[in-house]
Amino acid sequence: MAKVETAILDKAGIARAITRIAHEILEHNKGCGNLALIGIRTGGDHLARLLWERIKEIEGASVPLGAVDITMYRDDLAARGNLPIGKTDIPFPLDGRDVVLVDDVLYTGRTIRSAMDALMDFGRPSTIQLAVLIDRGHRELPIRADYVGRNVPTAREEQIAVIFNQDHNPVEVQLVKP
Repeated sequence: MAKVETAILDKAGIARAITRIAHEILEHNKGCGNLALIGIRTGGDHLARLLWERIKEIEGASVPLGAVDITMYRDDLAARGNLPIGKTDIPFPLDGRDVVLVDDVLYTGRTIRSAMDALMDFGRPSTIQLAVLIDRGHRELPIRADYVGRNVPTAREEQIAVIFNQDHNPVEVQLVKP
């Protein structure tokens, strides 16, 4: 049976969503003075870089940027078998910072819980906020995004695919139906 792919956001739509999220982050945090962005590998780290670039354009200042790999913090590691372990790169102290955790798609909330566990091993942020490009619902944990590019109600059997080009820039978001 063929899968049906429907474009939800194109490159321009993604760019608009990133710009809006950047403005919302800056407004909520009253600028970027105490801010740090940390993307969840693989997908959230690329979006965090785009948010970092947009915030730098808007504010004229650079905020710390990092990436976190959650492989060893997953609660389904035994069921999934051997997963490749990526690199966590947080080259700045987290203590007292307002951290914006960035991911591409929010679904059950388990990835975000794992990422928060990983962050706590690196320090004690003042706040942890969540920015996602797509929120598709179906939460299994009490986790809510602070900044959302687009809410896309889905059925459990459907998937959301964020398509990146070779330069790790998002070019399309697709709803994939079985």
